[in-house]
Amino acid sequence: MPDSVELVESFWDRVWNAHDPDAVDDFVVEDFVITNAGTRIEGRENFKAWIRAFLDQVHDLELEVVETFQNQDGSRVASRWKVHGRNNGVLGTEPDGRRISFSGTAVWEIEDGRLVHNHVERASWELYQRLTTA
Repeated sequence: MPDSVELVESFWDRVWNAHDPDAVDDFVVEDFVITNAGTRIEGRENFKAWIRAFLDQVHDLELEVVETFQNQDGSRVASRWKVHGRNNGVLGTEPDGRRISFSGTAVWEIEDGRLVHNHVERASWELYQRLTTA
């Protein structure tokens, strides 16, 4: 049985924690899809651009894995995580450099040791409320 948890956690470390969108090439298929808050980003290059934009909005980003587990055949992985960093305009807010933190979940589809689709939900509304209320 493949260790899909290791694949996903390596992705978190080498792409997000290393702030290296180009490392995506080592993990995802060419026609990779991420569905985030109901929006689909299709294709590896578009995914890398999305990561770059997010890293620009959250400086000093650190992704902390809370827990990760896979189904029996390794074709699905679920992960709970927290992102920590500094606000540089995330969610269209004023880039004030304030420390931020928010949680999220990801469900990954995996085929032949490659990431195929990522379904993401994150606590954006709660983060937005914290950043826009005094």
